[in-house]
Amino acid sequence: MASLSGTRRIWLTGATSGIGEALAKRLLADGHRVALTARREEALQTLAAGYPNALVVPADLTDRAATRRAGAAIEEAFGGLDIALLNAGTCEYVDVREFDVELVERVFATNFQGTLYAIDAALPLLRRAEGRTQAPLLAAVSSASAYLPLPRAEAYGASKAAISHFLESLRLDLAAERIDVSVIHPGFVETPLTARNDFSMPMQISAERAAEYIVEGLAKRRLDIHFPRRFTYLVKALGVLPPALRRRFGLRIAGRERGGGEA
Repeated sequence: MASLSGTRRIWLTGATSGIGEALAKRLLADGHRVALTARREEALQTLAAGYPNALVVPADLTDRAATRRAGAAIEEAFGGLDIALLNAGTCEYVDVREFDVELVERVFATNFQGTLYAIDAALPLLRRAEGRTQAPLLAAVSSASAYLPLPRAEAYGASKAAISHFLESLRLDLAAERIDVSVIHPGFVETPLTARNDFSMPMQISAERAAEYIVEGLAKRRLDIHFPRRFTYLVKALGVLPPALRRRFGLRIAGRERGGGEA
């Protein structure tokens, strides 16, 4: 099982549930100094209990000013960052029969805008990591849904695709500053969010296993950390099909979700 070398100063967002909670426990147990961010301070305090290397930094990442204050608190405590691991996210599914633009705005506010605000706060701290033996690392959690349009996932998939595109472009511009960028594309992971799904989730893995994949990918500085690979390679392959074939595949999925055949 790969681990991050040395003792790293890490900012982890979305730390109190699902993949974030599993990552927090793994990174803290490995001895890293971890700034934990989520909305609920009480849950953060519970998570941090017993870990002197944990820093509780509650913030609503959809609030730019609050996110900058979180960055300032981390700078005061750590002096800078070696890794920013931006995991906070949410999911709501679209019902086109009652199209709700506010739903789309909510999902983008958390998944995309919240990630942008966290990047805004994290980049100055990553730049303070100059002189370290390894380049600072910016990583954000996207989704395998960014590879392939799926029914009802207009808001979630588009917000995650936006993260992937933004981070991959940012990687090119940060190369001159020797700041590495990784994008994380999980498949189905057992979390409180996916527990609400009303459809089958093939090859689903535990949050703890997802955390293992992510830590291994960060340790190896992978550009695209995707897992489980049996699933993500399949989704990637489907994503490069011609549009007509992608449409046919999507319609079959939509038909199964409705309990019928192809629409």
